[in-house]
Amino acid sequence: MSSPQAGGRVLPVTFAPLLIAWQRHSGRSGLPWQHTRDPYRVWLSEVMLQQTQVSTVLSYYPRFLLRFPTVGALAEGSADEVMALWSGLGYYSRARNLHRCAQVVMSEHGGVFPATAEQLETLPGIGASTAAAIAAFCHGERVSILDGNVRRVLSRLLAFEGDLAQAQPQRELWHLAQSLLPDAPSGDDMTAYTQGLMDLGATVCLRSKPLCARCPVQAVCQAHASDQVQRFPVKSRRLQRRFESWWLLLICRTTSDGSRQFWLERRPDRGIWAGLYAPPVFSDEEALRTALVAGVQEGLVPLEPVAHSLTHRELRLHPLRLDLTATQDANGLPAGQWVSATALGDWGLPAPVRQMLAALS
Repeated sequence: MSSPQAGGRVLPVTFAPLLIAWQRHSGRSGLPWQHTRDPYRVWLSEVMLQQTQVSTVLSYYPRFLLRFPTVGALAEGSADEVMALWSGLGYYSRARNLHRCAQVVMSEHGGVFPATAEQLETLPGIGASTAAAIAAFCHGERVSILDGNVRRVLSRLLAFEGDLAQAQPQRELWHLAQSLLPDAPSGDDMTAYTQGLMDLGATVCLRSKPLCARCPVQAVCQAHASDQVQRFPVKSRRLQRRFESWWLLLICRTTSDGSRQFWLERRPDRGIWAGLYAPPVFSDEEALRTALVAGVQEGLVPLEPVAHSLTHRELRLHPLRLDLTATQDANGLPAGQWVSATALGDWGLPAPVRQMLAALS
């Protein structure tokens, strides 16, 4: 059954009831951030899940809550500690925004998250879809999420021809998402509907190999009816990836008591690995060697290069190891400090750097 809505476009009125029923019967229900209306916990899970697999977040979420059980505890924590707990999750601007957002909630909202999606979107790092998820899950607000997975689901459901690389079609799809919401839903209905959208995109309506035979809304999916599921979503502009090579100077030393140490410097506040700690980074091997005092270059040992993928870039990391004696220091290098191998877990390190140093510990 369908009826005209949203500027004359025909929308399936059974979509919301079918999705809610399916989620309650077959959707995911055992995730640790489900079954709570605590905005702090829902917000934390939503931020962690942005562009990150559920399987990865499952190990980070409880560990983060153990150290920062409340928004107040997070606001009072140090930026370095937040980044250390986030290390390995990637997209580190999320962690910086998370910390800043917690501080704003405490200083400007009395430690209480705003109750509406419109108000939540004014907080640092909270976009429209994340704000909608928090408002729907915690307060039953009748508002739809529209993250990447949901864009794919709704584009196929409606055979939406708009180019989602452009702003206007994105706004149109957002309007259609609101038009598909269940009528007069209870708070539990909005929880099931919102979770159902997430579950459908994550487990059934997959990007490359959608499982249409298992889809609870197959009967009302316009892309499936025309056998054009793979055409959607339409996106003409594809991500342009850049390729870069970095040379990393891994300076190590063993102190008189036998402990292993590494020389780390804090990365700039902007750019790749912003605010994290890493070995000195150079644009090429010549620049790396030039930074060392005479006579030390002979001790450099090239290690196996490492490929590291980021959202917009492909990095080729070229580590060079330099072992110093217990009495030598990192002369001529940017400001940094020695960090014990046993304390690396307390520092915010990029995942490939953590792996390199672990191999040398």
